[in-house]
Amino acid sequence: MSGTSTQALDSQAGKRILTVDDDPDILKLLNMRLNAAGYQTMSANNGEEALAQIAINRPALVISDLRMPGMDGLSLFDAIHQSDPALPLIMLTAHGSIPEAVDATQRGVFGFLTKPFDSKSLLQQVEAALRTTAGVHAGKQDEDIESWRAEIMTRSPQMENLLGQAKLISSSDASVLIQGESGTGKELFARAIHHASPRRDHPFIAINCGAIPEQLLESELFGHSKGAFTGALRDHKGLFQSADGGTLFLDEIGDMPMPLQVKLLRALQERTIRPVGSNSSIPINVRVISATHRNLAEEMKSGRFREDLYYRVNVVGLEIPALAARREDISLLANCFLHRLSEKYGKHLNGFAPEAMELLIAAPWPGNVRQLQNIVEQTVVLSTTSLVPASLVQKALHDDIGGILPFETARKNFERDYLIKLLKATNGSVTQASRLAQRNRTEFYKLLQRHELTPALFKETPPAN
Repeated sequence: MSGTSTQALDSQAGKRILTVDDDPDILKLLNMRLNAAGYQTMSANNGEEALAQIAINRPALVISDLRMPGMDGLSLFDAIHQSDPALPLIMLTAHGSIPEAVDATQRGVFGFLTKPFDSKSLLQQVEAALRTTAGVHAGKQDEDIESWRAEIMTRSPQMENLLGQAKLISSSDASVLIQGESGTGKELFARAIHHASPRRDHPFIAINCGAIPEQLLESELFGHSKGAFTGALRDHKGLFQSADGGTLFLDEIGDMPMPLQVKLLRALQERTIRPVGSNSSIPINVRVISATHRNLAEEMKSGRFREDLYYRVNVVGLEIPALAARREDISLLANCFLHRLSEKYGKHLNGFAPEAMELLIAAPWPGNVRQLQNIVEQTVVLSTTSLVPASLVQKALHDDIGGILPFETARKNFERDYLIKLLKATNGSVTQASRLAQRNRTEFYKLLQRHELTPALFKETPPAN
C-alpha cells in the first residue's frame, strides 16, 4: 500500500534520533546540533527511560552516554540489541574510558565519540550509521530511498525492527524464511526485501506451494521438456528460470510434498535445475525467499519437513507479529483501507466514529491484516453516512468468522432479537408476548423500553376496503 502519507511517516522515522544522557546540558547540546542538521530528536535521562521511549516510538539511531547511574550505556546497548539488533547505537565517552569504548565497538556498538565532541564528527557518525543500517541519507529527503517498504504501513516498534533487519539482509543473497500467521503480510515483506535488493530490476515471482498439486508444482517450479508427460506439447520454462536474476517467493513452503523438498534442496545447493523429462541441468541465478504459517521447527521434528532443507531456506529468519500484537497499527491500517476503498466504491467517507474505531482496536483479529481489510470493505459498502458508525463495524465483526463479541453486547443483541420475534409472532400483543416469555407485564414493558421497542409498530394494519 503506497501513498504520500506512508512516505512522510517513513521519512520522519528515518530521521528520528534518541539521545540518552544524565547530564541535561549535554542533552541540550546534542539535540540542538542534531536539530540544526535536520534530524528529529527524542531525549531520555537514563537507560530505563530510553527503553520505554524505544518501545513507544522506535528511533532510527540511539546516541547514549557510556557512564550513567543505574543502567549504563553498555547495559542499554545489550537490552536494545536483545530485541532489536538492527537499531544502531553511538556511544559518548569521556577521555578516561577509551578502553571501554573500544570494547563496546567490538561488541557491536556502531561507533563512539569522546567528550567534548566535535559537531562535524558527530554528524559524520550519524550519517554513516543511518546510511549503513537504514538506507537513509542524513539531512536529505528522498522518496526513492524508502520506496522499497512503501507497501508496509506501521507505527509499531516491533515492525520497524523487522523492517530494519529486512533492509540489512536485502543486499545479500542469503535465503530468508518469513514465518507468521495467515494474513500478517508475509508476501509484502518478501516484496520489500526484493525491492531493496540489487535484484530489484529483475522479476519477483511468487507461488503458493500448498495450492498446486504435486505433479503440477514440480513442472511449475522446474519446467518440463516436450513429451515429458501426456499433454506436454512443447518445452515449458519453470519459475526458477522465469525469475532469473530476481527473486522467487515460495509461499507456504511447509506444505511442499517431501519428494519436491528433495529436488528443491538440490537446486539450492547446486544452483542448477533439471526440468521434468530432461537429462541436462540448467544454471540458475535466483534468490529464494520462503514463507509459511506453520512452525517449521516442529514440522522438521515430526518428519514432515526435511532438516537439511530447513537450514538451507532459513539462513535468515523473520517472524511477522500478529495484528493483535501490534494494535497501534490498527487505526493506521483501517483509515488507509477506508480511504482506498472509498475511492474504489465512489463513497465519500471521512473516517470511523470514535466508538467504531474502539471496536476495531479491541477486536481479536484471528485473520490479521487480511481480515481487517475485509471488515473495512464491508463497512464501506454498507455505509450511508460520512462517518462509519459503530453498528456497522459491530455487525461486520459479528458476521465475520473470527469476530467475537463481548458477552454483554452478545446478550443485549440476543435480548433485542428475541423480543422482536415475540412481538412479531403475537402481532404486537404485550399480554401474549409476556406470557410466552414467562415474564409479568411490568417486567416485559421494562425490557421493551430498554431496547426502545414500541409494540404498536408490530400490529398489522387491516387492509383497506
